[in-house]
Amino acid sequence: MATGTVFLVGAGPGDPELLTLKAAKVLRAADVVLHDELVSADILRLIPATAQVISVGKRCAKKSTLQEHINHLLLHYATLGLQVVRLKGGDPFIFGRGGEELEALRQSGIQVEVIPGITAALGAAAGIQIPLTHREFSSTLILVTGSSRHCEHIASWPDRLPSNATVVVYMPGHDLGALEQRLLAAGLAPETPCAIISSATSEAEQVHVTTVEYLHSSPFLSAPRLLVIGEVVRLADPNRLSQQFNEFNFSSRYAEVSPNTRESAE
Repeated sequence: MATGTVFLVGAGPGDPELLTLKAAKVLRAADVVLHDELVSADILRLIPATAQVISVGKRCAKKSTLQEHINHLLLHYATLGLQVVRLKGGDPFIFGRGGEELEALRQSGIQVEVIPGITAALGAAAGIQIPLTHREFSSTLILVTGSSRHCEHIASWPDRLPSNATVVVYMPGHDLGALEQRLLAAGLAPETPCAIISSATSEAEQVHVTTVEYLHSSPFLSAPRLLVIGEVVRLADPNRLSQQFNEFNFSSRYAEVSPNTRESAE
């Protein structure tokens, strides 16, 4: 019996309209789909009724499917000759464990195809009109994660973060005070603006714009969330923020277009 193919597919940041055409095509032809917890119901509805659908969500501090078991399931269904889709939020190769699954499948001789998705950093920033790079403010883009392979461990970061960089922290965790100290120790100025974005590009999206020195007093926003740090945050469109919890100095360039520089909390 010929082995099947495993497709490592990025589902994008949340909005189902940001799913790629190729991803939708592969989903509609799938025999088995193993999906992350954060993939939207609208995207899951693209899966044919004849397909087997398995949730293999992983969350720190919650009961999760072990990565070794996910690898085993991918290998098992592929060896049965089935078309298997591993559906991940964002992009499978940006903090999505796609590399680990790719290695396991290659070692077993399983054919793999990778279908990229819009990673959360791009989707979240675009949704509130933060350009992650800008010729005047940011010539460097750094993507880091606040968590490591083990939930209780702190991920390794560069010792110094350049002042002309935009830094995006995936999974920043609950202790924003500790994160604030870490950013200051890495050389960022206290007044560096940052945006906490929760449930990016979905109807439940929330955004809070502040500065590094006040991260510790930021409101709790539910997961999934990420943190965008850098002068480009001042270019965010305040009218696209569903909620803003304190005063913030948005770019005067934008203020010239729109006199409303913030929306108050509802």
